[in-house]
Amino acid sequence: MANLVVDIGNTALKAAWADGMILGRTFRYQGERIIDFILSLASRTRPDIAVISSVRKIPAADMARLERICGRLIVIDGENKDIYAGEKVPSYLSPDRFASLTAAKNLFKGKGCTVFDFGTTLTVDFMDAGGNYSGGNISPGCRTRFKALNRYSKSLPLLDTPDVFENKGTSLVSSVESGVMTGMMFELEGYLDMNPENIAVFTGGDAIYFAKRVKKPIFVVCNLVLMGLALVAEKYVR
Repeated sequence: MANLVVDIGNTALKAAWADGMILGRTFRYQGERIIDFILSLASRTRPDIAVISSVRKIPAADMARLERICGRLIVIDGENKDIYAGEKVPSYLSPDRFASLTAAKNLFKGKGCTVFDFGTTLTVDFMDAGGNYSGGNISPGCRTRFKALNRYSKSLPLLDTPDVFENKGTSLVSSVESGVMTGMMFELEGYLDMNPENIAVFTGGDAIYFAKRVKKPIFVVCNLVLMGLALVAEKYVR
């Protein structure tokens, strides 16, 4: 597989080798030496094209290091106006949202899509059957909500996502769990009802967790962002 695709997110990096839209083994890294990790992936095989989406600006010195390990480097960081315009999405979208919509448009041609990304934030993006972006929302992700309750209240404990939760809390712990989780479920159901004709696509770290609990048909595509980046690489090959 000749192309390397990398998504640098808020809390972690995900990467994969790609042949067209087909992904090979995926890699995950959570640390400070992001550039060194990317260089290590390309140490044995030189990628023809490396596509990197990043929520943070990559310094010029690191860009120079990355350019030396591949045939062509494409960095999507919100400043690539031409790439965004080619996919009919506004340039204010984060690179991962851009990549998710690119992949969804390809996977579900001719269908409207509502794309949910469950990560540090919950992003919900809407695209019509013609592949045109019609808007989207951002709210705190699941674990971010638990952390916020603990940080901004002296009396509430820091909890993690529960395996099961009650609709109504009967203790301090279950009240926090049910408040966060039931609230998110109501939020998801409301978004799904906004455009019921759309195909619902779940991605991100908590996608499977919520997919099991939503009562409506949805598609889970765990590596949607990397698939979108692979499509960008493939277009440059062509």
